[in-house]
Amino acid sequence: IDGPAPDAAQFDSEALWQAVAPQIGPGDRVLIVRGASTPALDGGNGREWLAARIAATGGAVDFVAAYERSAPRLDAGQQALAARAAADGSVWLLSSSEAVSHLQAALPAQPWGNARALATHPRIAQAARAAGFGIVNECPPALPDVAASIKSLVYEH
Repeated sequence: IDGPAPDAAQFDSEALWQAVAPQIGPGDRVLIVRGASTPALDGGNGREWLAARIAATGGAVDFVAAYERSAPRLDAGQQALAARAAADGSVWLLSSSEAVSHLQAALPAQPWGNARALATHPRIAQAARAAGFGIVNECPPALPDVAASIKSLVYEH
């Protein structure tokens, strides 16, 4: 089992490819473990990008879904809490673009201009900005980086 270097700027498919590319050759078989979305999202994701890189070197890829992702079902109290958090200075920790989409679907009329977000990848930050979040900071997904970024957002704004 391989992963990006512990000091990698990101822990995504691109960083993983840098670590494993020298190991992949014609005839090699690679198993990619991922989640299944319900319903499946259009447009693919980093795992498909990684599979294409492996195939380009002559390797073969199999996928296995080890968990399932789905949109949360927020009750009225949870919707009210989320709406308050969108305006009261709370910091939203966003770890997937899919989460941003689910949040928008759960609160379709919610203005996000006063909301602050911390995104663990540039694509997630882009999704948060597109959703209208007023402040979006990016940070690596490692716990010390996330904690420092939260402190920065809380004390600077």
